[in-house]
Amino acid sequence: MTVIARLRLLNVRACHPWLIGMIISVLAPLRPGHGQSFDRHRDRGSGIPTSMFGTYVQPRELLVYPFFEYYRDADAEYSPNELGYGLDQDYRGRYRANERLLFIGYGISSRLAVELEAANITAVQEKAPDDPSPMPDSVRESGLGDVEGEVRWRWTAETDRHPELFSYFETAFPLQRSRHLIGTQDWELKLGTGVLRGFSWGTMMLRVAAEYNAEDGSVALGEYAAEYLKRLSSKLRLVVALEGDQDEIEQITEAQWFVRPNIYLKLNNSFGLTSKATDWAPELGVMFSFR
Repeated sequence: MTVIARLRLLNVRACHPWLIGMIISVLAPLRPGHGQSFDRHRDRGSGIPTSMFGTYVQPRELLVYPFFEYYRDADAEYSPNELGYGLDQDYRGRYRANERLLFIGYGISSRLAVELEAANITAVQEKAPDDPSPMPDSVRESGLGDVEGEVRWRWTAETDRHPELFSYFETAFPLQRSRHLIGTQDWELKLGTGVLRGFSWGTMMLRVAAEYNAEDGSVALGEYAAEYLKRLSSKLRLVVALEGDQDEIEQITEAQWFVRPNIYLKLNNSFGLTSKATDWAPELGVMFSFR
């Protein structure tokens, strides 16, 4: 199956044309001797990629990232049945949430890294005008959000002849079985893989994961993403990405401003490109590195 055909299966034809060129350039074989006159790690360093956009962890490095995220969606899809109100039918209603999160990552070696992320969230789902269920005008929940752990493994480091290859395994813990709007109600497992390659004009990454949901025993295509990272100066890095989960696709931009070599501010904006994606989700946080 061709690359373009795979993109169509993922329903990303509406995304920016540079995505196709990005995939081809990352996966295409390099000609012998091609591109050996620059540092392929200039943008990212030699660390293992983490689940945070444009963020890599070195061996024996501890990353601590407290951050805040806001969600705004004018037509979020929901089912009254999933919220505890009987009617098993999808509707669209206004959704708002704010989330306070903590990400911790640690590089065990040049091949192995681990992560933990936990959140506290307040979310409100409003009822659609055409929803006849007994659901109230709005449902509000607050408390512990998703708690996730990851293990990341680098199979091969990048060379002038081939890109870097890595895999990751993620677990979302079922710590909110009695909630409907926030947190994780049952075990969710993800197994993914990715490739990345540095060029003189930036670093590009592709990743895709399969997801298992213990609630219904289903296995499906999970998150997939294409990411571009560019170090503009010693103080500033830029990230541009497309991230999707089935038919929810978002465009993400992020600026990383280095206050010190081991402390940088992350300013992130996510915009929904498809109707089921969250309309707008800005993120603000500070990344601390300890070695």
